[in-house]
Amino acid sequence: MAKPIEIKPQPRNAREELQRRLDNAPVEHADAMLSLYELLQQLYDSRTLDLLRGALGAGDEVLNHVVRLTTQPESVRSIRNLLIMAKLLSSIDPETLHRISAMLPQAVEQSENGDPPSLWALLGRFRSKDSRRALAAGATLLESVGRELNWKK
Repeated sequence: MAKPIEIKPQPRNAREELQRRLDNAPVEHADAMLSLYELLQQLYDSRTLDLLRGALGAGDEVLNHVVRLTTQPESVRSIRNLLIMAKLLSSIDPETLHRISAMLPQAVEQSENGDPPSLWALLGRFRSKDSRRALAAGATLLESVGRELNWKK
């Protein structure tokens, strides 16, 4: 009859294993450690570490102050307005907004150069389809704002 082979596993020394991993860590993660040291130096130079240390030391006081500020009616309205503005901006096609923002510096530069156009020249510009389209959009916007202002009464 065959005899069973007796296997005795070596006892695992977790401390030794941890020490070995710790000894190899600087070699395996040298780039990350150098980057971390650079970040730490930048935080120290900009005094951000001092600010964080102070905020951690103050802990509950800072949190209480922030909560007190954010529960004021003005803060609540501001937060709601920011959310509404974000929703409004998200409804605008990014390409359209990009084209408009790219044209603004050119329009400002043209208006700064030379003498301002005469009233007749401005009226001539308003006759173009593009100007009328922009004026119509502006008039519609003003009409909507007026309607909303009247609604509050």
